[in-house]
Amino acid sequence: MEFFKQNKKAKAELNSGFGTSATSYGGRFVNKDGSANIRKRGLSFFDRISWYHTMLDMPTWKFLSILFGFYFAINLVFASLYYLIGIEYLNGIDNNGSEWLKFGKAYFFSAQTFTTVGYGHISPNGFATSTLAAAEALVGLLSFSIATGLFFGRFSRPRAYIKFSDCAVIAPYRGGTALMLRLVPFKNTNLTDAYVKITLGMVVEEDGKKVNKFYQLPLEMQHVNLLTLSWTVVHPITEESPLYQFTAADFAKIEGEILVFIKAFDEMFCTTVAANSSYLFTEIKYGAKFNMMYFDAPDDTITILELDKLNDVTEVELPS
Repeated sequence: MEFFKQNKKAKAELNSGFGTSATSYGGRFVNKDGSANIRKRGLSFFDRISWYHTMLDMPTWKFLSILFGFYFAINLVFASLYYLIGIEYLNGIDNNGSEWLKFGKAYFFSAQTFTTVGYGHISPNGFATSTLAAAEALVGLLSFSIATGLFFGRFSRPRAYIKFSDCAVIAPYRGGTALMLRLVPFKNTNLTDAYVKITLGMVVEEDGKKVNKFYQLPLEMQHVNLLTLSWTVVHPITEESPLYQFTAADFAKIEGEILVFIKAFDEMFCTTVAANSSYLFTEIKYGAKFNMMYFDAPDDTITILELDKLNDVTEVELPS
């Protein structure tokens, strides 16, 4: 990359938060969902996992699956214990039925005790069974308290409901070219005072060694007062840009990544929310531009924002 070595105007950052040794990194710096592409080792699994954060961050289907799975499993454990103690110590269960029917009734008694419903059709009889039922009721109360807290935490946690385009583009811009990416708020939230920052991470060779270099890319507009429509973030590729004179072949062969960081103020929660994403050089379309994704309604009384057009692009010719 002789042209890059000659570009002395591009100043690398020293406070990127990432190391400089390219051989110490595997894959991308930041995942598409904004999470760090890092696997931590050196401590036990339970010491390096925050279960509260894990339960708040996991997808809804997985969260509900864990809750229902735990509910089924814990009742299965207690039902087995009741069955081992003896069905005769549970008043209301007919000893003449099949063993599967007896176990099923013990399971539903466990579910009633765990949830503290207590219909009264089946009741414990004997010290061991009564002790087990009391312990299960306590476990049930604690479990539902934890589940309620997790539900509230997931429901009330402020989030930056922002989607990023799947790809970035190199598009014509004011007689030259520019790196562009697009983002859009997709929920009925009101985000104000939004700031965006783009950092370029690239592997270059210095003194025979591959090192990571990071550059903060100047933007046409870094701040908007109100984020209601789509925002096409533009980095003009001038002589001062580290991407100056990059060709489509360069983006294909050079290891690089565009890191995107945005924060905004959520008026509903009166707090700042943030979102991150990244684009590998292979996820940048050279010679394309984003299509408009909002327009005025036929009666000219409201603006329509088409969220499904976030990734719509058109191929274009770039100025030579």
